[in-house]
Amino acid sequence: MFPALETELKQETCPDPYEDFMYHHLQYYGYFKAQRGSLPNSASHQHVRKNNPRYGLSGSFGEREDVIPDPLQKEKLLYPLMLSSPLKSRQLLHDEFGEVNPCLREPRDLFAFFPSSGPLQAPRWPIECEVIKENLHHIEWVPPQPEYFYQPTGNEKLPEIVGEEKGTVVYQLDSVPTEGSYFTSSRVGGKRGIIREPAVTLQGPEDNTLLFESRFESGNLQKAVRVDTYEYELTLRTDLYTNKHTQWFYFRVQNTRKDTTYRFTIVNLLKPKSLYTVGMKPLMYSELDANTHNIGWRREGNEIRYYKNNTDDGQQPFYCLTWTIQFPHDQDTCFFAHFYPYTYTDLQCYLLSVANNPVQSQFCKLRTLCRSLAGNTVYLLTITNPSRTPREAAAKKAVVLSARVHPGESNGSWIMKGFLDFILSNSPDAQLLRDIFVFKVVPMLNPDGVIVGNYRCSLAGRDLNRHYKTILKESFPCIWYTRNMVKRLLEEREVLLYCDFHGHSRKNNIFLYGCKNNDRKYWLHERVFPLMLSKNAPDKFSFQSCNFKVQKCKEGTGRVVMWRMGILNSYTMESTFGGSTLGNKRDTHFTIEDLKSLGYHVCDTLLDFCDPDRTKFMQCLAELKELLKQEIHKKFNELGQDMDLEGNWSDISLSDIESSTSGSDSSLSDGLPVHLLSMADEVNQKKKMYKKKKKKPLRTRKQRNEQYQKNNLMRELKLIEDAPERAGFASTLQKQPTFFRNSENASSSMMQNEKPRLNESQLRGRDKGTSLDPSKMTSLILTKNREGMQRPRFTVSCCPKRSTNSSQEPAPDMKPLWSRNRYPATKRGRATMTVYPSLHIYTYP
Repeated sequence: MFPALETELKQETCPDPYEDFMYHHLQYYGYFKAQRGSLPNSASHQHVRKNNPRYGLSGSFGEREDVIPDPLQKEKLLYPLMLSSPLKSRQLLHDEFGEVNPCLREPRDLFAFFPSSGPLQAPRWPIECEVIKENLHHIEWVPPQPEYFYQPTGNEKLPEIVGEEKGTVVYQLDSVPTEGSYFTSSRVGGKRGIIREPAVTLQGPEDNTLLFESRFESGNLQKAVRVDTYEYELTLRTDLYTNKHTQWFYFRVQNTRKDTTYRFTIVNLLKPKSLYTVGMKPLMYSELDANTHNIGWRREGNEIRYYKNNTDDGQQPFYCLTWTIQFPHDQDTCFFAHFYPYTYTDLQCYLLSVANNPVQSQFCKLRTLCRSLAGNTVYLLTITNPSRTPREAAAKKAVVLSARVHPGESNGSWIMKGFLDFILSNSPDAQLLRDIFVFKVVPMLNPDGVIVGNYRCSLAGRDLNRHYKTILKESFPCIWYTRNMVKRLLEEREVLLYCDFHGHSRKNNIFLYGCKNNDRKYWLHERVFPLMLSKNAPDKFSFQSCNFKVQKCKEGTGRVVMWRMGILNSYTMESTFGGSTLGNKRDTHFTIEDLKSLGYHVCDTLLDFCDPDRTKFMQCLAELKELLKQEIHKKFNELGQDMDLEGNWSDISLSDIESSTSGSDSSLSDGLPVHLLSMADEVNQKKKMYKKKKKKPLRTRKQRNEQYQKNNLMRELKLIEDAPERAGFASTLQKQPTFFRNSENASSSMMQNEKPRLNESQLRGRDKGTSLDPSKMTSLILTKNREGMQRPRFTVSCCPKRSTNSSQEPAPDMKPLWSRNRYPATKRGRATMTVYPSLHIYTYP
């Protein structure tokens, strides 16, 4: 399908494969630099092997482990051979005079990205997905006139949702994973066997039923219901292995009729707000127009409305998008899309052209960052000009760019393409940028989601831009390896800027989300780059829409994680699906060229940001301080407060005056991947069944102490009741301290809560150090617990070194015994009783 890059060099043929292997093996590790005939196992060295005891009797070099046990001896042995004659290696660089340059060539790839012949590596699909064999290709085209937003008339029809009960299903995709399933394996071409036809069969040439299809890259139509002659209700497929995220759409229709008004209504969108409410139009592509007039994607549609679906099934509310369209030709093949598609195959074709370019391939190195969950290649581009010295190479700062972590946000790929077009060009500015920076670029972070037509998730059923802190390398390989790459890069050099390209479905224009720096030395510095970008692209980029608030729900995003790793200028670039409300482009849709031009503006702003002349930087910093003063003043006026802005106004927390960046439903796809989540559910179910068989344990220490106190008291009372003749004063003295020592927390907390009152005589008794009659104490315990089993209210004060004279006053610094020894030694569940010389027991009425 596409020509592949032929990089294989003709290998020198050798008569003996083993000799050739040893020859390259030894010279690779630096042990041999002589000609091939100097090898010890060649014919000219047979006598050396026979007469040298270092070689074994087997007659082959290195066949036995004990031939040369010491690597140092091996090096001494081969040293004369290393000096005998230089080896003309393809690995070493030589100058024009034949002298060896001590610089190694870059190692060749172990595995080629693109085969030497035949088509590109086809995308890998989950084995449940049916895939048509057609190869789709759309031309790039810029409309000659601006495409303005749709202006509502107020007479737009809100069609009532009929459903398949009253309509006719004309397209039904059954080969979709059911709810609760998870990704298991993938293969090229998806599902095995014969591909079933999901669309209806036409009854003849007069049958005007539209034929729908979406089983191609990035397509996601699930069902189409014909509710009238030219009216269809469409249901989008949710992200695979989820029941959420329907916003992106991309599908094909055939058997069209010219000059007939069709109505399409998508019935299961999930976002309450959308740019369709403020004039955004869907995109349409006609193959006949592309082939005959070179016209590509264009904004089309009338009677556009975005409204809530009144069908209430007790689940999450759905929203509808409806529009009317007139096709330009009869029997045409047309496509509809939420935004300009950019597929995984489109990326591979672009990278193939770069690899085939003899100039660009010199400073753009293509590598595999990792393999995705389905086994698709995640590409990593390293773009920089070769450095003349190691010091010059080490002095370069790095810039990290990525796109398509959310597969339905194809705007990011078009901005990335514009950036690559410029940075790989022969422009003087591009050459300068390659001289002073090392660019690390991941053009498509989520190829699996792009291939299957997801809007937000990977095949793990989770939003990857919430898992940059993950340790699950196997479940989130693209994110794990990206973070690890940046971590290694930070160990080598400073990363000046990180930016992840996204799309936004609720706001127009292009803007950045950043992170507020808490270091006063760099106060407001993270806002300089966005402000410069707004000055370089004033009709596309809105600085007023930028936000620098770090929310807790965004802690797992690439922007925040990279910022916490030490990258001050860490951003998420949000590009609208709609268009601009600024300057000359006001109220017009963005085209492909508009997005690509922003990639150029990113490069241009980088040069301004790093200009050795800091005039622009300082001007922007002063402007930011003035803008912030105005914002703070406005905020305090809204609150009805006065503030002296000439004072310490810079100490105000910027988070208090910034709006939230929340609103996306990404948190709905947080957590473990689907397959691990199902395993966790099974484990939890088993735990619940196991817990039902056992008595539910007490949860808190207080509950455990109270239960222990109650059980111990019941045991004491039972012993007294069973043997009243032995339940005298001595046994009471012996048993009560054990109970009290083991219930310190419960007793003390009970006394604090109940706050018992003492009469004057008891208070006087306590002051004199007197105690109550033990027999009365025993009877009090028995009476209270026999009648109502109430817990007696008392405190105990004891001292082990006290005299037997009860009138003697206790030492003021002595602590109660149970505060020093909470639990007595136990043996087989029975407490060891301790007898103390004296106890002072006080009771409360």
